[in-house]
Amino acid sequence: MSTALLPTAPAPGAPLLVGFSGGLDSTVLLHWLAANPAIRAAGLQAVHVHHGLQDAADAWASHCQQVCTALDVPLHIERVQVISHGQGPEAGARDARRAAFLHCLQAGQWLALAHHQDDQAETFLLRALRGSGCDGLAAMQPVSQLGAHQLWRPLLAHPRSALLAYARQHRLHWIEDPSNASDAFDRNFLRQQVLPLLAQRWPQAAASLALSAQRCSQDSGLLRQHDQQLLDQLQPTGHSADHLPIPPLAALPDAQRARVLRRWLQQHLAPPLPGHLHRLLDTQVLGSEHDRQASVSWAGGWQLRRWREHLYLLPPQPRPDPHWQAHWDGREPLALPDGSLWQLSGSDGFASTLQVSLRQGGERLRLPGRDHHSALKDCLQHLQLPPWQRGWLPLLWDGDELLAVGQLLLAQGFAPPRVAAGARLLQLRPTGPAAMPG
Repeated sequence: MSTALLPTAPAPGAPLLVGFSGGLDSTVLLHWLAANPAIRAAGLQAVHVHHGLQDAADAWASHCQQVCTALDVPLHIERVQVISHGQGPEAGARDARRAAFLHCLQAGQWLALAHHQDDQAETFLLRALRGSGCDGLAAMQPVSQLGAHQLWRPLLAHPRSALLAYARQHRLHWIEDPSNASDAFDRNFLRQQVLPLLAQRWPQAAASLALSAQRCSQDSGLLRQHDQQLLDQLQPTGHSADHLPIPPLAALPDAQRARVLRRWLQQHLAPPLPGHLHRLLDTQVLGSEHDRQASVSWAGGWQLRRWREHLYLLPPQPRPDPHWQAHWDGREPLALPDGSLWQLSGSDGFASTLQVSLRQGGERLRLPGRDHHSALKDCLQHLQLPPWQRGWLPLLWDGDELLAVGQLLLAQGFAPPRVAAGARLLQLRPTGPAAMPG
């Protein structure tokens, strides 16, 4: 392995998936990683995202396959459709690549990308021109998070000239994307017009801008520590992490509240809340009456919703189907429409097959110690269960008699046979991000 390139951060020791476009930068990265026996031993693969935006896209995919075959590196080709959503083709292509990477990544695998010092300088300038604060000006990190995975940028400290020298030294062949020659795209304009002009006056301009990003990153890290301390104070031990108490949250200064909320969303892998929605959240949600269910929505269905004195985070989720039904004998866990499992704990099953449905409204339940039936709606209100969770609760029936409501309520006299001492009778167990919150 050439000593001309040294990693910005040490190799993770985990299997790597390399984003491989076939261009100069990713060609150098893949070749450099493939020359490292320890990285190969940990597991090395590549992924090529086929955008289909250029006539030569198929030829590029073939080129990438040939390079990977020569290096003996397995290659995944992910075909995507670029949708701009009104944010322009650059953002649309970036979102498509991110989705493709997440689809291809396996548990425990890291993604390696070939961003370098010049890319960092461009990112710093782009974010400064958009009015970003300290977190945004920190630009790209050597190691960061991508969904539930880690993202590694080992070449971030090296200028593009160093990558070009490496490619020539090793006689590498790469693709030249003709769209890179167009300054219609913001990043290309900075690369072709602005940074060369700056370099005429300040030869180390790119390195200095990247250094500013690094210092912003250090300051941002200190701020994040303080954000986490405040967030920990808002989430006392034993409280659910999917909601925050509104009074102490609203009492924070505006800028600090925005940072704490940003940190909270990051912990739940939720997309950032746009700036204009922070203002809407302050005025129409946090400042609303406690009996209103005010909310803001963004990024395909994520919601921040007020209920009583708490702010809840809700991931995108379809509406429950009130007509869903199933038969269940209790012997095996039952898959529910929200992605969770309902299981009977410590028992061989029910004496007979029972029916399971979701709420349709008007259900009544005879609670232990009562000689009459109560409206299920009143019972759930008494339990202070948020309204949007009530439609996903599974109901267990024996004919027309309601026996159980999730793991929250059991009817009088209902006890399956051979339940182990101390076992929870019925359990709901989430199986994925679509599972019912709370």
